[in-house]
Amino acid sequence: MAVIRVTLPSVAGRSYDVVCGSGLVDGVGARLRSAGARRAVVVCDAALEATHGRATLESLAAADLPCSMMLVPPGEASKSVAAAARLWDAFALGGVDRTTHVVAVGGGVVGDLAGFVAATFMRGLPFWQVPTTLVAQVDSSVGGKTGVNLEAGKNLVGAFWQPHGVFADVDTLASLPRREFVSGLAEVVKYGMILDAGFFQWLEDRADDVLARDAAAVTHVVTRSVELKARVVEADERETSGARAALNYGHTFGHAYEAVAGYGRLLHGEAVSIGMARAARLAEALGRIPGDIVTRQDHLLRRFGLPTSPTVLQPTPDPAQLLEVMTRDKKTVGGVPRFVLPDRIGQVALVDGIPRQLVLQILALEA
Repeated sequence: MAVIRVTLPSVAGRSYDVVCGSGLVDGVGARLRSAGARRAVVVCDAALEATHGRATLESLAAADLPCSMMLVPPGEASKSVAAAARLWDAFALGGVDRTTHVVAVGGGVVGDLAGFVAATFMRGLPFWQVPTTLVAQVDSSVGGKTGVNLEAGKNLVGAFWQPHGVFADVDTLASLPRREFVSGLAEVVKYGMILDAGFFQWLEDRADDVLARDAAAVTHVVTRSVELKARVVEADERETSGARAALNYGHTFGHAYEAVAGYGRLLHGEAVSIGMARAARLAEALGRIPGDIVTRQDHLLRRFGLPTSPTVLQPTPDPAQLLEVMTRDKKTVGGVPRFVLPDRIGQVALVDGIPRQLVLQILALEA
């Protein structure tokens, strides 16, 4: 078991631990009890009700914490204002008050949705994460970003609301469908590309072990990814200095592919993988990186079974439509997108002023 401390400045009590390891769900109740919880509500992916949801409830009950469970339909469509409103109403009718701790059990959709509801109901409830997908364990459960999607774009409504703690139990990944597990590896490759060339090399060397879900390899993947993300969150919690923008590598392109294809058609990691491939090609076109880095990234993504070309979507999305969606990205300034682009493996920068025509050319590439 590894414990990664996310140390946040200015306000006492906001720092928290991300625990990575095996058999962690059984300890959720005891941890909440030690943190002063007296009641809990579990917001759970409906597909996990009988497994991880039930195990979390049993852990809370064993710690003598009154608890209830509210279910969220699986899929990106649940990350919506309508779904948030249903939870707000359910909280109100269920007697949830400011002493109630909210526990999210599921992937990134449930974590983002439950966290946003926790941030906004009664102006803020204590919140915990029990991520059960790889992408949630290595990325979305850490850092306090919560929110929902709009038809106009992904994650346009939300709040920074840090959890009180995260239980990244790698045992929950054993039953994850292969496509979902592979999707999470896009975020893992991202960490190597933006922060740690040595980790990128390790992924190249150990790709087969990771795909086989070797326990030691998966635990290292989760632990190192969390360590890297924690470092960035500590330096730039609310994206004021620009340091945290690095975590959006591949996401400006990826979010556009998700939106234009229709939420749910591409898994988040699949869209991010295509987005990283586009971002690398844009960096090459600008002379920031040589072609061998593009090739090396493509090779690792494909080795993990991730897409690098928009041709997986048929018909291929229209470049002009994609660019229109990208102009609504949160990093956009004055309607002009800014991009996180690599300078080398292990280092990226936020770049603006890129000609619209060049972006369109990159979007039009099929390779």
